Amino acid sequence: MKKLSFTTEFSVYENKEQLPSEIKELMEMAIEIRKKAYAPYSKFRVGAAILLDNGKIVLGSNQENAAYPSGLCAERVAIFQAGAIYPDAKMLKLAISATADEKPVTSPIPPCGACRQSIAEYEFKQDIPIELFFMGESGEVYKSDSLKNLLPFVFDKNHL
Repeated sequence: MKKLSFTTEFSVYENKEQLPSEIKELMEMAIEIRKKAYAPYSKFRVGAAILLDNGKIVLGSNQENAAYPSGLCAERVAIFQAGAIYPDAKMLKLAISATADEKPVTSPIPPCGACRQSIAEYEFKQDIPIELFFMGESGEVYKSDSLKNLLPFVFDKNHL
């Protein structure tokens, strides 16, 4: 038997004010779009903003449905929209912010498993990492240089 060990590294910013100006603007867009989330069931609102290599920014907010599996997270709304509208553009940076209607969210909220897999698909497709920045409604912002920090055993097209 042998053991595998993984090391992940994140940069931690005390708050969004410490972010580089380009990322701070991207995070502010994620915060603004989360206000448009349709979250009548969970009352948990998420916004995502993606910076593409063509300079365009694509936004997404979570969209729920009474048939829970039919909804989409903010990250996937933004990723799929970017893939549909700008299929040849590379996704460089993804900012995510989450809040809840009924309690403060002050710790960074990472993408869920389904979103991690969707991000992985595009990171592999474009063959360059996507920087991820995520936070709650306030407080610290975590930065990951690649989705691989969040999903070390990624399933991709090479497995098919």
